[in-house]
Amino acid sequence: MLIIKEGGHRLFEHDEETAAIVSNMLLDLEKNGMDAVRKYSRKLDDWNPPSFELSQKEIIEARNACTTQLIEDTLFCQDNVRRFAEAQLQTLQPLEVEIHPGVILGHKHIPIQRVGSYIPGGRYPMFGSAQMSIIPAKIAGVKTVVACTPPVRGKGYYPATVQAINSAEADRIFILGGVQAFALMAFGMGEVEPVDMLCGAGNRFVAEAKRQLFGRCGIDLLAGPTEIGIICDDAADPELVACDLLGQAEHDPNSGQILICLGEKQAKEVLAELDRQLEVLPTREIARQSWQQYGKVMVAESREEAISLMDDYAPEHLELLVSDAQWYTDRLTNYGSLFIGEETTVAYGDKSIGTNHILPTSRAARYTGGVWVGKFLKTVTFQRATKKASVEIAHVTSRQCREERMIGHALTAEMRLKKFGASI
Repeated sequence: MLIIKEGGHRLFEHDEETAAIVSNMLLDLEKNGMDAVRKYSRKLDDWNPPSFELSQKEIIEARNACTTQLIEDTLFCQDNVRRFAEAQLQTLQPLEVEIHPGVILGHKHIPIQRVGSYIPGGRYPMFGSAQMSIIPAKIAGVKTVVACTPPVRGKGYYPATVQAINSAEADRIFILGGVQAFALMAFGMGEVEPVDMLCGAGNRFVAEAKRQLFGRCGIDLLAGPTEIGIICDDAADPELVACDLLGQAEHDPNSGQILICLGEKQAKEVLAELDRQLEVLPTREIARQSWQQYGKVMVAESREEAISLMDDYAPEHLELLVSDAQWYTDRLTNYGSLFIGEETTVAYGDKSIGTNHILPTSRAARYTGGVWVGKFLKTVTFQRATKKASVEIAHVTSRQCREERMIGHALTAEMRLKKFGASI
């Protein structure tokens, strides 16, 4: 392995300062309710409307402010997400099996009842995120989705975001951002009942709020500032590789990028092309900060080493710009979503192709995938037995319990021996 460019350690992964800020905010918000919500909304977003929730009239006004083309494009994107979620749901079947004579076990999938969906905004109006949490939840059968999205600072809401949230079929829409939005949904404030799960991506404060609220309610996953990984060989187009790296770098100064090449010449060509594109990229101020601080470029000695390095990084998004993509696809294990070949790019997954863009970051792809319809379903088990089977199971259970000195447990089995033993 040869390191061409070393990236820094990203702040949000182990940031005690962020954790302390969020902890103090949540304590204040839980104690002081809507007064604290308003305080932080004024301070952080210059936003203090009579009501944070949009009325039906305001929702219609937002739709009317959107062009026909924008509405049609949004519906195209949402239709792809909906179709994929519906197809995923079909793979989740109930189960009932007789695993021993007279012993029937099974499982079924029950939708979560109330979900809080966060649609990020801030630097960019990321209205494409609306469908990523709301639509899979609704397809799963969630009864109530409360959606929160940050205001345009001091100005209100971005019409396209409201339109996207509404067409994704959220039940309530609040113009409220950051930690205070998560507190509103998790604690339940005003007329909002506490949600059972929080979902949605955001900055490091959002990720930390979800981390600290987990347990009070569920979360989809910890999705902080975005990441991209690319494996490329000599067959890759350096211009395309550089463009895709910068496409993610523009998200946030804390975004992460890692490029693993199979040759030093290719790595240097990509770096040169990246420097050229940075000079003309309209969002270069943010992209340059991100790339300079957190961009990594490495040269692997073999395909096997490339896989090992990338699996260790466990990126949120992983692009394969190689001639033998299937070989890598069959062997890679740690990533949020895989983009195979130059015909796809992360922006497709972020916006329109139909897979989900709420994905694990900070190496969480080692143990979880991204948001999908199954995230909003609880898989619960059940059991039943005939009297004859109950007696058979009771004998074993009693012996096991007494060996563990759990006599109360043993008695529950032995009482069934007494009750059913004479009747079989």
